[in-house]
Amino acid sequence: MPLSEHEQRMLEQMERALYAEDPKFASALEGSGLRTYTRRRVYQAVAGFLVGIALLMAGMVAKQVWLSVVGFLVMLGCAVLAVTGWRKAPKPGEQPAGAPQARRQGRPKRSVMSRIEERWQRRRDEQGGQGH
Repeated sequence: MPLSEHEQRMLEQMERALYAEDPKFASALEGSGLRTYTRRRVYQAVAGFLVGIALLMAGMVAKQVWLSVVGFLVMLGCAVLAVTGWRKAPKPGEQPAGAPQARRQGRPKRSVMSRIEERWQRRRDEQGGQGH
């Protein structure tokens, strides 16, 4: 059973209100957060790499081999994180890695509310078939 025109208008009003009230949250719901997450992870890894260099140098100056080894391991780990994060980061306008290609190509991008509406309808259909 599709939504009535009144229900459709109410959903559109709710979507507009969400964008007006908190546009940052609304855009996060659309899936753009993956790119910023991977970018932030790469920046953190670069900062960690610099901390590793500082630990390595401090260990050399203080003649503490264990501190130099810890610094080297921190540098190595952060370098691996930066490289893997950089490779996994989707380019602007590109789909995230691991997203099913065939499923997304045939379908235009839908709004948040249309996806919620579709899920709601699916649940109502499933519950109707169970005798609830």
